[in-house]
Amino acid sequence: MTDPWLPLAELRTRTTQKWRTYPPDVLPLFVAEMDTGLAEPVVRAVTEAVARGDCGYPIGTGYAEAFAVFAGRRWAWKPPVEATLLVPDVMAGLAEVLRAATGPGDPIVVNDPVYPPFFEMIRHLGRTVVEVPLTPEHRLDLAALEAAYARLRASGGRVAHLLCNPQNPTGTVHTRAELTALAELAAAHEVRVVADEIHAPLVTGEYVPYLTVPGTADAVALHSASKGWNLAGLKAALAVAGPAAVDELAALPSTVLDGASHIAVLAHTAAFAEATGWLDDLVAALERNRALLAELIAEHLPGVVHRPAPATYLAWLDCRGTGLGDDPAAVFLERGRVALVPGPAFGTSGAGHARLNLATSPEILTEAVVRMARALRA
Repeated sequence: MTDPWLPLAELRTRTTQKWRTYPPDVLPLFVAEMDTGLAEPVVRAVTEAVARGDCGYPIGTGYAEAFAVFAGRRWAWKPPVEATLLVPDVMAGLAEVLRAATGPGDPIVVNDPVYPPFFEMIRHLGRTVVEVPLTPEHRLDLAALEAAYARLRASGGRVAHLLCNPQNPTGTVHTRAELTALAELAAAHEVRVVADEIHAPLVTGEYVPYLTVPGTADAVALHSASKGWNLAGLKAALAVAGPAAVDELAALPSTVLDGASHIAVLAHTAAFAEATGWLDDLVAALERNRALLAELIAEHLPGVVHRPAPATYLAWLDCRGTGLGDDPAAVFLERGRVALVPGPAFGTSGAGHARLNLATSPEILTEAVVRMARALRA
Protein backbone atom coordinates (compact mmCIF):
# COMPACT_ATOMS: atom_id res chain seq x y z
CA MET A 1 0.00 0.00 0.00
CA THR A 2 1.38 3.41 -1.00
CA ASP A 3 1.76 6.01 1.71
CA PRO A 4 0.13 9.42 1.05
CA TRP A 5 3.05 11.46 2.33
CA LEU A 6 4.78 14.10 0.22
CA PRO A 7 8.58 14.59 0.08
CA LEU A 8 10.22 17.29 2.17
CA ALA A 9 11.35 19.34 -0.85
CA GLU A 10 7.77 19.63 -2.09
CA LEU A 11 6.41 20.39 1.37
CA ARG A 12 8.83 23.29 1.82
CA THR A 13 7.21 25.07 -1.12
CA ARG A 14 3.99 25.42 0.91
CA THR A 15 3.13 28.78 2.44
CA THR A 16 1.03 27.66 5.41
CA GLN A 17 1.75 28.12 9.10
CA LYS A 18 3.47 24.75 9.37
CA TRP A 19 6.08 25.63 6.77
CA ARG A 20 6.56 29.35 7.41
CA THR A 21 6.75 29.62 11.20
CA TYR A 22 10.32 28.31 11.57
CA PRO A 23 13.55 28.54 9.53
CA PRO A 24 14.21 25.86 6.88
CA ASP A 25 16.57 23.91 9.14
CA VAL A 26 13.67 23.06 11.51
CA LEU A 27 11.50 19.99 11.00
CA PRO A 28 7.97 21.24 11.82
CA LEU A 29 5.95 18.57 13.64
CA PHE A 30 3.81 20.95 15.67
CA VAL A 31 0.63 22.43 14.14
CA ALA A 32 -2.15 20.07 12.98
CA GLU A 33 -1.48 20.05 9.25
CA MET A 34 -0.77 16.76 7.48
CA ASP A 35 1.99 16.26 4.93
CA THR A 36 -0.39 14.95 2.27
CA GLY A 37 -1.98 16.14 -0.90
CA LEU A 38 -5.76 16.39 -1.16
CA ALA A 39 -8.28 13.75 -2.16
CA GLU A 40 -9.14 14.00 -5.85
CA PRO A 41 -12.89 14.60 -5.28
CA VAL A 42 -12.02 17.56 -3.05
CA VAL A 43 -9.64 19.05 -5.63
CA ARG A 44 -12.25 18.62 -8.33
CA ALA A 45 -15.02 20.24 -6.29
CA VAL A 46 -12.89 23.28 -5.47
CA THR A 47 -11.30 23.81 -8.89
CA GLU A 48 -14.62 23.43 -10.74
CA ALA A 49 -16.27 25.95 -8.42
CA VAL A 50 -13.47 28.48 -8.89
CA ALA A 51 -13.46 27.94 -12.65
CA ARG A 52 -17.15 28.84 -12.87
CA GLY A 53 -16.77 31.78 -10.46
CA ASP A 54 -18.95 30.02 -7.89
CA CYS A 55 -17.57 31.93 -4.91
CA GLY A 56 -20.65 33.40 -3.25
CA TYR A 57 -22.49 32.54 -0.05
CA PRO A 58 -23.34 28.94 0.89
CA ILE A 59 -26.90 27.65 0.83
CA GLY A 60 -28.65 24.34 1.30
CA THR A 61 -28.17 21.19 3.33
CA GLY A 62 -25.79 19.23 1.09
CA TYR A 63 -22.98 19.26 3.66
CA ALA A 64 -25.27 18.04 6.46
CA GLU A 65 -26.73 15.34 4.20
CA ALA A 66 -23.30 14.07 3.17
CA PHE A 67 -22.16 13.99 6.78
CA ALA A 68 -25.29 12.11 7.86
CA VAL A 69 -24.66 9.41 5.26
CA PHE A 70 -20.99 9.19 6.27
CA ALA A 71 -21.86 8.95 9.98
CA GLY A 72 -24.50 6.33 9.28
CA ARG A 73 -22.06 4.10 7.42
CA ARG A 74 -19.13 4.74 9.75
CA TRP A 75 -20.73 4.89 13.18
CA ALA A 76 -24.32 3.65 12.73
CA TRP A 77 -25.55 7.17 13.52
CA LYS A 78 -27.55 9.31 11.13
CA PRO A 79 -27.94 12.76 12.66
CA PRO A 80 -31.12 14.50 11.47
CA VAL A 81 -30.37 17.20 8.92
CA GLU A 82 -32.93 19.46 10.63
CA ALA A 83 -30.89 19.21 13.86
CA THR A 84 -27.70 20.32 12.07
CA LEU A 85 -26.41 23.87 11.64
CA LEU A 86 -23.63 25.10 9.36
CA VAL A 87 -21.01 27.09 11.29
CA PRO A 88 -17.71 28.73 10.25
CA ASP A 89 -15.49 26.13 11.92
CA VAL A 90 -15.50 23.92 14.99
CA MET A 91 -14.02 26.49 17.37
CA ALA A 92 -16.42 29.22 16.28
CA GLY A 93 -19.32 26.81 16.67
CA LEU A 94 -18.17 25.73 20.11
CA ALA A 95 -17.85 29.35 21.21
CA GLU A 96 -21.37 30.27 20.12
CA VAL A 97 -22.97 27.18 21.65
CA LEU A 98 -21.16 27.74 24.95
CA ARG A 99 -22.10 31.42 24.89
CA ALA A 100 -25.76 30.41 24.64
CA ALA A 101 -25.51 27.63 27.24
CA THR A 102 -23.70 29.61 29.97
CA GLY A 103 -23.45 33.11 31.39
CA PRO A 104 -20.57 35.44 32.30
CA GLY A 105 -18.34 33.89 34.92
CA ASP A 106 -19.95 30.45 34.67
CA PRO A 107 -17.60 27.45 34.85
CA ILE A 108 -16.74 25.31 31.85
CA VAL A 109 -15.08 21.97 32.60
CA VAL A 110 -12.26 20.63 30.42
CA ASN A 111 -10.30 17.39 30.71
CA ASP A 112 -6.65 18.31 30.43
CA PRO A 113 -4.35 17.76 28.71
CA VAL A 114 -6.56 19.18 25.99
CA TYR A 115 -6.44 21.35 22.85
CA PRO A 116 -4.85 24.68 23.89
CA PRO A 117 -7.36 27.04 22.18
CA PHE A 118 -10.06 25.70 24.53
CA PHE A 119 -8.53 27.72 27.36
CA GLU A 120 -8.24 30.96 25.39
CA MET A 121 -11.74 30.63 23.95
CA ILE A 122 -13.36 30.00 27.34
CA ARG A 123 -11.61 32.99 28.89
CA HIS A 124 -12.48 35.18 25.89
CA LEU A 125 -16.13 34.31 26.47
CA GLY A 126 -15.78 35.58 30.04
CA ARG A 127 -16.29 32.11 31.49
CA THR A 128 -14.12 30.24 34.00
CA VAL A 129 -11.92 27.28 33.05
CA VAL A 130 -12.18 24.32 35.42
CA GLU A 131 -9.60 21.60 34.78
CA VAL A 132 -10.50 18.00 35.61
CA PRO A 133 -7.47 16.05 34.37
CA LEU A 134 -7.58 12.71 32.64
CA THR A 135 -6.31 9.76 34.65
CA PRO A 136 -2.64 8.76 34.29
CA GLU A 137 -3.89 6.22 31.71
CA HIS A 138 -5.46 9.09 29.73
CA ARG A 139 -9.06 8.05 30.52
CA LEU A 140 -11.93 10.23 31.74
CA ASP A 141 -11.81 10.46 35.54
CA LEU A 142 -15.50 9.95 36.25
CA ALA A 143 -15.13 10.22 40.03
CA ALA A 144 -13.31 13.53 39.72
CA LEU A 145 -15.92 14.76 37.24
CA GLU A 146 -18.76 13.87 39.58
CA ALA A 147 -17.08 15.74 42.43
CA ALA A 148 -16.44 18.76 40.21
CA TYR A 149 -20.00 18.80 38.87
CA ALA A 150 -21.44 18.68 42.40
CA ARG A 151 -19.13 21.42 43.68
CA LEU A 152 -19.76 23.73 40.73
CA ARG A 153 -23.52 23.28 40.78
CA ALA A 154 -23.60 24.00 44.50
CA SER A 155 -22.02 27.39 43.86
CA GLY A 156 -24.87 28.44 41.56
CA GLY A 157 -24.93 29.46 37.92
CA ARG A 158 -24.87 27.27 34.85
CA VAL A 159 -22.17 24.65 34.25
CA ALA A 160 -20.94 23.27 30.93
CA HIS A 161 -18.46 20.58 30.02
CA LEU A 162 -16.40 21.03 26.85
CA LEU A 163 -15.62 17.44 25.88
CA CYS A 164 -12.89 16.48 23.42
CA ASN A 165 -13.98 13.21 21.75
CA PRO A 166 -11.58 11.78 20.66
CA GLN A 167 -9.05 13.52 22.86
CA ASN A 168 -6.44 15.90 21.51
CA PRO A 169 -3.50 15.45 22.31
CA THR A 170 -3.58 11.96 23.84
CA GLY A 171 -5.52 10.25 21.04
CA THR A 172 -7.83 8.66 23.61
CA VAL A 173 -11.07 7.29 22.18
CA HIS A 174 -13.69 7.49 24.92
CA THR A 175 -15.66 4.26 25.19
CA ARG A 176 -19.42 3.87 25.06
CA ALA A 177 -19.41 2.94 28.76
CA GLU A 178 -17.40 6.05 29.67
CA LEU A 179 -19.58 8.37 27.61
CA THR A 180 -22.78 6.81 28.98
CA ALA A 181 -21.54 7.30 32.53
CA LEU A 182 -20.55 10.89 31.70
CA ALA A 183 -24.00 11.61 30.29
CA GLU A 184 -25.64 10.20 33.41
CA LEU A 185 -23.52 12.41 35.65
CA ALA A 186 -24.17 15.47 33.50
CA ALA A 187 -27.93 14.88 33.59
CA ALA A 188 -27.92 14.30 37.35
CA HIS A 189 -26.09 17.58 37.97
CA GLU A 190 -27.69 19.62 35.15
CA VAL A 191 -24.39 20.10 33.31
CA ARG A 192 -24.52 20.88 29.57
CA VAL A 193 -22.05 18.87 27.50
CA VAL A 194 -20.69 20.32 24.26
CA ALA A 195 -18.46 17.91 22.32
CA ASP A 196 -15.63 18.71 19.92
CA GLU A 197 -15.56 15.64 17.64
CA ILE A 198 -13.38 17.03 14.87
CA HIS A 199 -10.93 14.10 14.90
CA ALA A 200 -13.66 11.44 14.73
CA PRO A 201 -13.06 10.40 11.08
CA LEU A 202 -9.46 9.43 11.92
CA VAL A 203 -10.25 6.79 14.56
CA THR A 204 -8.94 3.28 14.00
CA GLY A 205 -11.58 0.85 15.26
CA GLU A 206 -14.79 1.72 17.09
CA TYR A 207 -15.77 5.34 17.61
CA VAL A 208 -18.80 6.45 19.64
CA PRO A 209 -20.31 9.88 18.85
CA TYR A 210 -21.45 11.48 22.10
CA LEU A 211 -24.99 12.07 20.87
CA THR A 212 -25.50 8.32 20.35
CA VAL A 213 -25.44 7.47 24.07
CA PRO A 214 -28.52 7.81 26.32
CA GLY A 215 -29.12 11.06 28.18
CA THR A 216 -27.59 13.44 25.64
CA ALA A 217 -30.78 15.17 24.46
CA ASP A 218 -29.55 18.62 25.49
CA ALA A 219 -25.99 18.16 24.20
CA VAL A 220 -24.39 19.58 21.04
CA ALA A 221 -21.55 18.06 19.01
CA LEU A 222 -19.33 19.76 16.44
CA HIS A 223 -18.06 17.91 13.36
CA SER A 224 -15.99 18.79 10.32
CA ALA A 225 -14.00 17.24 7.48
CA SER A 226 -11.06 19.53 8.21
CA LYS A 227 -8.86 17.14 10.19
CA GLY A 228 -9.71 13.91 8.37
CA TRP A 229 -9.05 15.34 4.90
CA ASN A 230 -6.44 18.03 5.70
CA LEU A 231 -8.75 20.99 5.00
CA ALA A 232 -7.91 23.30 7.91
CA GLY A 233 -7.63 26.32 5.61
CA LEU A 234 -11.07 25.69 4.09
CA LYS A 235 -13.32 26.79 6.94
CA ALA A 236 -16.62 25.00 7.51
CA ALA A 237 -18.15 22.79 10.19
CA LEU A 238 -21.45 21.36 11.42
CA ALA A 239 -23.07 21.74 14.82
CA VAL A 240 -25.40 18.82 15.60
CA ALA A 241 -27.97 19.22 18.38
CA GLY A 242 -29.64 16.65 20.57
CA PRO A 243 -33.45 16.82 20.43
CA ALA A 244 -33.75 19.21 23.39
CA ALA A 245 -31.12 21.59 22.00
CA VAL A 246 -32.45 22.03 18.46
CA ASP A 247 -34.34 25.25 19.16
CA GLU A 248 -31.38 26.74 21.02
CA LEU A 249 -29.08 25.89 18.12
CA ALA A 250 -31.49 27.40 15.60
CA ALA A 251 -31.60 30.63 17.62
CA LEU A 252 -27.89 31.36 17.16
CA PRO A 253 -27.28 34.74 15.46
CA SER A 254 -27.13 35.03 11.67
CA THR A 255 -23.50 36.13 11.87
CA VAL A 256 -22.70 32.55 12.86
CA LEU A 257 -24.70 31.09 10.00
CA ASP A 258 -23.07 33.35 7.41
CA GLY A 259 -19.49 32.62 8.44
CA ALA A 260 -18.71 29.40 6.56
CA SER A 261 -17.01 29.56 3.17
CA HIS A 262 -19.02 28.31 0.18
CA ILE A 263 -15.87 26.82 -1.37
CA ALA A 264 -15.11 25.09 1.94
CA VAL A 265 -18.64 23.68 2.14
CA LEU A 266 -18.22 22.19 -1.34
CA ALA A 267 -14.85 20.70 -0.35
CA HIS A 268 -16.12 19.22 2.90
CA THR A 269 -19.22 17.82 1.21
CA ALA A 270 -17.07 16.11 -1.42
CA ALA A 271 -14.82 14.69 1.29
CA PHE A 272 -17.65 13.08 3.23
CA ALA A 273 -19.54 11.93 0.13
CA GLU A 274 -16.81 10.84 -2.27
CA ALA A 275 -13.43 10.51 -0.54
CA THR A 276 -13.89 7.79 2.06
CA GLY A 277 -11.47 5.51 0.23
CA TRP A 278 -8.80 8.19 0.47
CA LEU A 279 -9.57 8.48 4.19
CA ASP A 280 -9.27 4.73 4.71
CA ASP A 281 -5.81 4.73 3.11
CA LEU A 282 -4.79 7.67 5.30
CA VAL A 283 -5.97 5.99 8.51
CA ALA A 284 -3.97 2.88 7.60
CA ALA A 285 -0.87 5.01 6.94
CA LEU A 286 -1.28 6.75 10.28
CA GLU A 287 -1.48 3.38 12.02
CA ARG A 288 1.82 2.40 10.41
CA ASN A 289 3.37 5.67 11.55
CA ARG A 290 2.17 5.10 15.13
CA ALA A 291 3.93 1.73 15.15
CA LEU A 292 7.07 3.26 13.66
CA LEU A 293 7.11 6.08 16.20
CA ALA A 294 6.78 3.61 19.08
CA GLU A 295 9.79 1.70 17.75
CA LEU A 296 11.82 4.88 17.25
CA ILE A 297 11.08 6.16 20.74
CA ALA A 298 12.00 2.83 22.31
CA GLU A 299 15.29 2.82 20.39
CA HIS A 300 16.37 6.44 20.56
CA LEU A 301 14.60 8.32 23.36
CA PRO A 302 15.19 6.77 26.78
CA GLY A 303 13.11 8.47 29.40
CA VAL A 304 10.31 9.40 26.97
CA VAL A 305 7.01 7.57 27.52
CA HIS A 306 4.45 7.34 24.74
CA ARG A 307 1.16 5.43 24.74
CA PRO A 308 0.08 4.88 21.11
CA ALA A 309 -3.65 5.55 20.78
CA PRO A 310 -6.13 4.81 17.99
CA ALA A 311 -7.17 8.38 17.14
CA THR A 312 -5.87 11.63 15.67
CA TYR A 313 -2.42 11.98 14.07
CA LEU A 314 -0.89 13.37 17.24
CA ALA A 315 1.45 11.76 19.76
CA TRP A 316 1.57 12.86 23.40
CA LEU A 317 5.13 12.47 24.70
CA ASP A 318 5.77 12.23 28.43
CA CYS A 319 9.30 13.59 28.77
CA ARG A 320 9.38 13.94 32.56
CA GLY A 321 11.99 11.19 32.77
CA THR A 322 14.45 13.06 30.58
CA GLY A 323 15.31 15.93 32.90
CA LEU A 324 14.31 18.51 30.26
CA GLY A 325 12.01 20.44 32.60
CA ASP A 326 8.44 21.61 32.15
CA ASP A 327 8.86 22.50 28.47
CA PRO A 328 10.88 19.81 26.68
CA ALA A 329 9.64 21.11 23.32
CA ALA A 330 11.82 24.19 23.80
CA VAL A 331 14.89 21.98 24.20
CA PHE A 332 14.04 19.82 21.19
CA LEU A 333 13.66 22.98 19.11
CA GLU A 334 16.84 24.68 20.31
CA ARG A 335 19.14 21.65 20.33
CA GLY A 336 17.51 19.35 17.78
CA ARG A 337 15.76 21.76 15.38
CA VAL A 338 12.47 19.87 15.71
CA ALA A 339 9.34 21.92 16.42
CA LEU A 340 6.74 20.33 18.72
CA VAL A 341 3.89 21.89 20.70
CA PRO A 342 4.86 22.65 24.34
CA GLY A 343 3.02 20.47 26.85
CA PRO A 344 2.15 23.28 29.30
CA ALA A 345 -0.12 24.80 26.62
CA PHE A 346 -2.47 21.84 27.12
CA GLY A 347 -3.23 22.62 30.75
CA THR A 348 -1.71 22.05 34.17
CA SER A 349 -1.11 18.34 33.55
CA GLY A 350 0.89 19.11 30.40
CA ALA A 351 4.08 20.11 32.21
CA GLY A 352 6.98 17.93 31.13
CA HIS A 353 5.19 16.83 27.95
CA ALA A 354 5.17 17.71 24.26
CA ARG A 355 2.86 16.98 21.32
CA LEU A 356 4.26 15.60 18.09
CA ASN A 357 2.42 15.51 14.74
CA LEU A 358 3.11 12.11 13.15
CA ALA A 359 1.19 12.77 9.92
CA THR A 360 4.34 12.87 7.85
CA SER A 361 6.59 10.52 5.93
CA PRO A 362 8.50 7.75 7.73
CA GLU A 363 11.71 9.46 6.60
CA ILE A 364 10.81 12.78 8.22
CA LEU A 365 9.51 11.04 11.34
CA THR A 366 12.71 9.05 11.68
CA GLU A 367 14.92 12.10 11.15
CA ALA A 368 12.91 14.03 13.75
CA VAL A 369 13.38 11.36 16.42
CA VAL A 370 17.10 11.06 15.62
CA ARG A 371 17.42 14.83 16.07
CA MET A 372 15.48 14.68 19.34
CA ALA A 373 17.83 11.95 20.56
CA ARG A 374 20.76 14.18 19.68
CA ALA A 375 19.15 16.96 21.72
CA LEU A 376 18.85 14.63 24.69
CA ARG A 377 22.54 13.77 24.49
CA ALA A 378 23.65 17.38 24.10
